[in-house]
Amino acid sequence: MDRCSTGRRWPLILPAALVVALCAMRAEAAEPAELVLTGGRLYAGNGDEAATALAVRGGKLVYVGSEAGVRAYIGARTRLVSAGGHRVIPGLVDAHIHPLDIADLDVCDLQSRALDLRALSEFVAGCVQHYRPAPGAMLRVHQWNPSANQPGPGYPTLRAALDAAAPLNPVELLGNDAHHSAFNSAALAQARDGRGRVVGYSKATLAGAFADFRGLVAVDENGEPNGSVNEDARYAIDPHGMLYNELPAVLRAPEKVPERLNRAGITCAMDAMAMPDGLPVYDKLLRSGRMSVRMTLAQFYDPSHSRKADGRVDYDGLVAKARAVRARYAGNPLLRADFIKLFADGVVEGNPYAVPPTLGNAAMLEPFLQPIFARDADGRATVTGYVDTASAACAEVRAHPAQYAAKAAIAAFRAGHGFHPGQCQVSNGRLQHEREIELEYVRRMHLAGFNLHIHVIGDRALRTALDAIEAARAADGNDATHDSLAHVQLAQDEDVARIGRDRLYVAYTYSWADIDPDYDLTVVPFVQRVSGNSIAAMHGPGSYYDAHAYPVRASRDAGAILVAGSDAPVGTRDPQPFVNMAMAVTRSLPGMPPLNARQAISIRAALDAYTINGARMLGRNTEIGSLEVGKSADFVVLDRDILALADAGHAEDIAATQVLETWFRGRRVYQASAPH
Repeated sequence: MDRCSTGRRWPLILPAALVVALCAMRAEAAEPAELVLTGGRLYAGNGDEAATALAVRGGKLVYVGSEAGVRAYIGARTRLVSAGGHRVIPGLVDAHIHPLDIADLDVCDLQSRALDLRALSEFVAGCVQHYRPAPGAMLRVHQWNPSANQPGPGYPTLRAALDAAAPLNPVELLGNDAHHSAFNSAALAQARDGRGRVVGYSKATLAGAFADFRGLVAVDENGEPNGSVNEDARYAIDPHGMLYNELPAVLRAPEKVPERLNRAGITCAMDAMAMPDGLPVYDKLLRSGRMSVRMTLAQFYDPSHSRKADGRVDYDGLVAKARAVRARYAGNPLLRADFIKLFADGVVEGNPYAVPPTLGNAAMLEPFLQPIFARDADGRATVTGYVDTASAACAEVRAHPAQYAAKAAIAAFRAGHGFHPGQCQVSNGRLQHEREIELEYVRRMHLAGFNLHIHVIGDRALRTALDAIEAARAADGNDATHDSLAHVQLAQDEDVARIGRDRLYVAYTYSWADIDPDYDLTVVPFVQRVSGNSIAAMHGPGSYYDAHAYPVRASRDAGAILVAGSDAPVGTRDPQPFVNMAMAVTRSLPGMPPLNARQAISIRAALDAYTINGARMLGRNTEIGSLEVGKSADFVVLDRDILALADAGHAEDIAATQVLETWFRGRRVYQASAPH
């Protein structure tokens, strides 16, 4: 009996489905491929590491296997490409990135260097000379590292350093974490209150018009703003204080966005905070045909700032906006908008160089500690003790704050107690929105069919996010949504178990899970008691931070699905996927010990986070994420074998991996300048 149009007879005992598959394979082989790649060491992503060749037709893979097997797909017009023995992996998926802020632009850029205030001031002064902003025009300085700004003679605060650098221009330092900014006096004077009036940030307005921002605007020892302004408090000065700072320039050359992604081997990504202002960039890219990446938009709206006349949150209006954007791109093969972004809290970093030290604002289950800092011989902050916030002295300060606000009263208190009265503050941070708003917003968006993507840093924020997701799933009976968490810097064990039980996707930025002495000074002394500033002091046996920071392996073992998010431009505009993979395996910077090595994962788990798991989270696993027949021909050729490096105990060398070629839908969209 003839079972195929080829004339071949198949045994009757074969199942019908298998016959169909075999016939399909023969049909594919009967038609030459448009592209054949040979000489590769393929990581297919489905357990197959033996394949060395692939064939592409119509932008899709029609064969993945051996050199001998691929010959059947070579015809007179087939383009032959050799991988030259290099490792070939599926196109990478960055599941948490801010694409419109990673383009290469000519701007004043600190590139995340750790500078003391004198060097910082000199750098900004150089930018003023180079870019020559008109008098009164704002100078924005990108990629400022807030972790290491030691004061010195003549530069006691960020404000003073920036005033010296730019006496004629407002200046904003844009934190490389997208949560901190710093301003000089001219910029601080531009702050507008809730009625749009220019009243400026000052000791007086922080007690009046801007009372809600106390704790977000850092102050000096006399209570005046010291230049550091964080989170929502930035928007009183700069409405784009987080992202989209150079949007007009990006709109003029939108192709720079996919070019940057492709150079890193990324062929699919999620814009983790897509605002309406950015949509024209994507529209222009789609019209131009230069959209060489699949993109999912996690739409961002601020429920706390979306109020009706009666003060209630306009949930219906927000859902309607989100639905309209989703419908705008429905059916588009390259762009979707079916995720919603929500912040559960801010960031955990404090400032040990401020007087009083600034606390983080991440939502924590326990209050932040109040370390007492001195300076060591190198000028670095070092912990000499802790404030007893339950003492009678602190109780008195909290009961009568006005009596400890004047300069003389502050000086007298410091002389008598050895610390600033501002350190009597008791704070466990803050949720980004009231808990009721967080839960209701998640519920409404879930009912509208959206997946949630929630930024969580502190353990209380994580618990709130889990409560919100679980309540939303109970409300609509849908536990199959691709809800996800970003960052998860600090987590209690019971909440890690919940992440797994809920089968949530977790977008870790693996390069953050390390020991970094400058950074650690901004976090560790505020969440556990330490003495000094050494690595041993902050990361010794029994370290609370080490045990709860970035629980990657624990969350995976509990059932969570690991994905990868660079969060670029946070830290660096480079998405640096191979740095992230290396540190997922090592949990360490070069020359440093690891941060809780028990939370490390294998290179294959890290690579899966960047490929098939990311594809699953974005609902694209049937088309991308692995090198399998029928999927899009998205693949990357590397200059080294990252699997072999890890297997040989040299995972740290993965960080230096360079992309030689990136292919998207069977078309080469990036090639390194020196062909292999």
